Amino acid sequence: MKALLSGNEAIALGAYHAGVSVAAAYPGTPSTEILENLARYSDLHAEWAPNEKVAMEVALGASYAGARALVSMKHVGLNVAADPFFAASITGVKGGLVVVAADDPGMHSSQNEQDNRHYARFAKVPVLEPSNSQEAYDLVKLAFALSEEYDTPVMVRPTTRVSHSKTIVTYDEGLLPTRPEPSFTRQPEKYVMIPAYARRRHPLVEERIAKLAEYAEDFPYNVVELRDRSLGIIANGVAYQYAREVMPGASFLKLGMGYPLPHRMIREFAAEVDRLIVVEELDPFIEESLKALGLQVEGKCYFSPIGELSLERVEAGFRQAGLLETPEAAPAVVESGLPLPARPPALCPGCPHTGLFHTLRRLSIRRKGQAEDPKGTTERLGVVIAGDIGCYTLSVLPPLLAMDTTACMGASIGKAMGMQKAGLPNPVVAVIGDSTFLHSGIPPLLNVVYNGGTITTVILDNSTTAMTGHQDNPGTGRSAQGETARAVDLENVVRGLGVEDVKVVAAFDLAAIKAALRDSVERDEPSVVIVRGDCSLLSRVSTAPLAVDVDLCNGCGSCLRLGCPAISRVEGKAWIDPSRCVGSRCGLCMQLCPTGAIGERSAISNQPSEGSNG
Repeated sequence: MKALLSGNEAIALGAYHAGVSVAAAYPGTPSTEILENLARYSDLHAEWAPNEKVAMEVALGASYAGARALVSMKHVGLNVAADPFFAASITGVKGGLVVVAADDPGMHSSQNEQDNRHYARFAKVPVLEPSNSQEAYDLVKLAFALSEEYDTPVMVRPTTRVSHSKTIVTYDEGLLPTRPEPSFTRQPEKYVMIPAYARRRHPLVEERIAKLAEYAEDFPYNVVELRDRSLGIIANGVAYQYAREVMPGASFLKLGMGYPLPHRMIREFAAEVDRLIVVEELDPFIEESLKALGLQVEGKCYFSPIGELSLERVEAGFRQAGLLETPEAAPAVVESGLPLPARPPALCPGCPHTGLFHTLRRLSIRRKGQAEDPKGTTERLGVVIAGDIGCYTLSVLPPLLAMDTTACMGASIGKAMGMQKAGLPNPVVAVIGDSTFLHSGIPPLLNVVYNGGTITTVILDNSTTAMTGHQDNPGTGRSAQGETARAVDLENVVRGLGVEDVKVVAAFDLAAIKAALRDSVERDEPSVVIVRGDCSLLSRVSTAPLAVDVDLCNGCGSCLRLGCPAISRVEGKAWIDPSRCVGSRCGLCMQLCPTGAIGERSAISNQPSEGSNG
């Protein structure tokens, strides 16, 4: 059977055919689709865990019970899961345990370009690196077998381009997964890591990695391709595909196991070629290992450790290395004279986060380039806004300009607490989404209560994990496999942590949001404001689009300060795109308009001409 699959789809299929029984994850690009595809199978358990640490622990427990288990996450998710990941390395496994950590070179949807091969080496865990969807399918199946044979978790490390690109995968359509009956054998010296037992396990880990290094010499996905021996290229993952296309005549050593490396194979390959170059994304992980072997090797002097590789960047690197001639000048391109319009990221029309950030901006510190309200209606309390990871991070951009810090999942509350305890005289507001709060916001809020903080925390509850594609979480009332689940009550959770001042306001009620924030930041106690409104892309409420009465509009631009993509200016007046406006379900622009020029479209006849929009 042949199918066109993305790398993530192939990983899910390979895991299913390998007999995975339990799969756990927290959504994060570029890994999200792995669990989404596994959740379609009714004969296994798939779950969205509250965070990656919990997902890793669920998978580890399943492995201890003899089941094959998979945990998937994006690269920064492994930071959250690091504690049980290292624990799994020293205890070992029973059922095969595969950790899929998808790196994101180029930061397409991430806050850094972390190279998780370092985690594999740090934990002394093998890492397999597919270069296409077929290898993604094959390697995840092989990873389960390796895990059980060598008593170790195995990391599979796709990168964004492999995870999301589609290539042909050949597999046995009739292959049915076989799963052993779960059982647990009591072995405290293996599974209970008190220091005495841990000291006995450590030599076994060192012995294991030595055996895996020997196995790497014959690993079937470490492949030597001898051609022109004046140049030898060592590459892995998608970097191999680019280098192979740019330099088809060169000799190659393609590495499917990124750690441990096959030192003997590498030395033999190096001896066959005159010049040795490593092509790898992000850090010089392979290159530095080869230099430690005493080999003359080049790499990052031509291929930057910053950003995602591409055919063009790889070609430029080989040209810089003097291995490709400078191409002849391309024919002149006839320019149209019309530049492509800029399209910066923005919150969606009708986003339930917009009103909160519009209000926070009016209460916050004046920023460079941000003019005061000419009517003098701005009420600034000097609020500092500690933000978090989610769609709402886009509020840092004009015209909202309403976020001062963002670091990592769940950090907003802790950072706000730190600012206050450092003696910052300004009121500090932490902003966090519902899914992110359940991911890692509960412990820092507990810390605020316990250690006498008086910050205000705003939880943006849009009833989904929107940024990664509307996955469910413990607050939505649905499981990853579509079953009804008990939904967490955020108000009760917050009160259970000891917060007494808890307010719930509607996301599209600007007056209520403003009143709640003003009251909360002026209190000498911790406060939580839950701003509740469904994601506009999931809302089942349908209302007619709004419009602008040109006779009443004075061109003040108040509505434009929302940053709503549906609102623009036409001949000095506001204009609302009816194809994008969600109508009175949102209505923020109606609440802001000082002249009452915005209303139901059916009631306004003297509107700007749509054809003149520009």
